[in-house]
Amino acid sequence: MMIAAEASSAHYALKLMQYWKSQNKDFRYFGVGSSEMEAAGFERLGKSEEMAVVGIAEIVAHYSDLKAVFNNLVEEAIKRKPKVLILMDYPDFNFMLAKKLQNQGINIIYYISPQVWAWRKSRIKKIKKYCQKVLLLFPFEVDFYKSHDVPYEFVGHPLLDELNPDLLDTNKIQGQKEKYGIKSSERLLALMPGSRRGELDQHLSVQLEVAKRLLAKHSHLRLAVLVAPTISRENMLARLEDFRSPYILLQDDPYKMISMADYVLVASGTATLMVGLLQKPMVIMYRVKWLTALIARAVIKGVKYFGLVNLIMGREVVPERMQEQATAEILFNELDRYITDEAYTQKVVSDLKELPKFLGSTGATARVASAIESYL
Repeated sequence: MMIAAEASSAHYALKLMQYWKSQNKDFRYFGVGSSEMEAAGFERLGKSEEMAVVGIAEIVAHYSDLKAVFNNLVEEAIKRKPKVLILMDYPDFNFMLAKKLQNQGINIIYYISPQVWAWRKSRIKKIKKYCQKVLLLFPFEVDFYKSHDVPYEFVGHPLLDELNPDLLDTNKIQGQKEKYGIKSSERLLALMPGSRRGELDQHLSVQLEVAKRLLAKHSHLRLAVLVAPTISRENMLARLEDFRSPYILLQDDPYKMISMADYVLVASGTATLMVGLLQKPMVIMYRVKWLTALIARAVIKGVKYFGLVNLIMGREVVPERMQEQATAEILFNELDRYITDEAYTQKVVSDLKELPKFLGSTGATARVASAIESYL
């Protein structure tokens, strides 16, 4: 049983399923996941594209739907008795599910653990109480889990397994660009507004305003809007209906899309890690409704950065702007600096080349599979 309610979690879950298939493991899966997981044989009792909500107001608005999925999952888990329940991020929902199923003889593994080391640290008690093991992606998580005596295994980050050298080959990147009519003298700005509907509501209009200003200033700049797998092209096209500047709409493998970009304006999340691994100069932004922001400021303590790249590397390698700082004017200035200051841009690229060192070694998916198989 897997709970992969976020776009990034569903991506990692799919890679895990594909790995097991390559190893001729005949496992059956059910739970919450993406349409791609369903196409690979996953039985969906909950759809990640419908459950990926963020913020207090959005959770309240979708409460009855989430509750119905939750009740069905509990019922089916008790009936089917899966060998393993794999929880992925989505903490509040997953903690409640773990609590309901902890005495049902089901091994509970947390893969893609929530950022308890950053905020609401008391949640570590729930992980310790409900889970047999936590699989850690980042080396800096190890000391935190060790200090709380939680069974863990450091597996490294699965994104490293997908980092094909072709994605960093300038000739191949240009060949890909030319398929979309982008000349070698032109530069591509990519917008990544997020993978949840609520994120699009908060980010897209600001990102489009930034892009419009940059396109007006720089004649050699082209624009691409990257669509996450959890968002339909139709949904995005409807949101772009009043946008008059020329753009390319892309929905493809995230790494493949990002590899073509020269500059990226990206919503905070796993996407920033993909952008960083591909060494793309980026500006990270995030906006939420005022009530969510108020609560977040009250509970997040002692964390300097919210962008994963900066958080992992322990300094502001790339600009990050949140809430009232994430305005069109401020974001425009940050991106404009990349376009006009080549020395600054190259320094950021050079810094991003160090990022893989902070993420362990390749082979994470195989290590995750091995750790889970020990419970089967």
